[in-house]
Amino acid sequence: MLSKDSLQFLEDLKANNNRDWFLDNKKRYEIFKKDYHQLVADFLDAMKPLDASLEMLEVKNCTFRINRDIRFSKDKSPYKSHIGVWMSSGSKGMNRSGYYVHIEKGASFIAGGFYAPEANDLKKVRKEIAFFYEDLEEILNEKNFKKEFGDFDRNEKNSLKNPPRGYEKDHPAIELLKLKSFETTQKFDISEITKKDFVSKMSKKLILLKPLNEFINRALTAEDV
Repeated sequence: MLSKDSLQFLEDLKANNNRDWFLDNKKRYEIFKKDYHQLVADFLDAMKPLDASLEMLEVKNCTFRINRDIRFSKDKSPYKSHIGVWMSSGSKGMNRSGYYVHIEKGASFIAGGFYAPEANDLKKVRKEIAFFYEDLEEILNEKNFKKEFGDFDRNEKNSLKNPPRGYEKDHPAIELLKLKSFETTQKFDISEITKKDFVSKMSKKLILLKPLNEFINRALTAEDV
């Protein structure tokens, strides 16, 4: 769980997103950072026994810097007013599917899967779906997965209108093959974060995504033949 003081820090930062305010509140930031890192440690303690692929992860592997990369953004606000927890078996520089927790007032959610893969990785995932779509359909139709997450997130931005190159429109998994991103999410209210059972509750939901992550990572690590 995060403290109410940490959530208030994020709110105050959002309203005063500039370097002078941040420097004036550096002590508050240090307390917030410690709280954030403890939350990540709690998630790792909860998730590692459930997914052995996370065993080598440390807190530093799952956190994000508070500084925004503003080089190519119209929004020049220097700091993030949200926090994220990313747990994945992939080492630095290696793309893998994983588990994500996003904390932001009015926009908090948990998620899993593979967000916006690069062209080569996308090709690998589509190939896996083309040959083993029944495996993926079984994962997506599992009753607890269906209850909590429903399906992949689908919208105009992450799905092609026409079949991808190399696939026929009558392929039995064509709607899955049209996807350009393979993530699924569930929203939650930020008030949940200050409750003692927050980490255990969310971990029970996140672990339902393990078979999906394993399917995607199997595709990413498969050797071309």
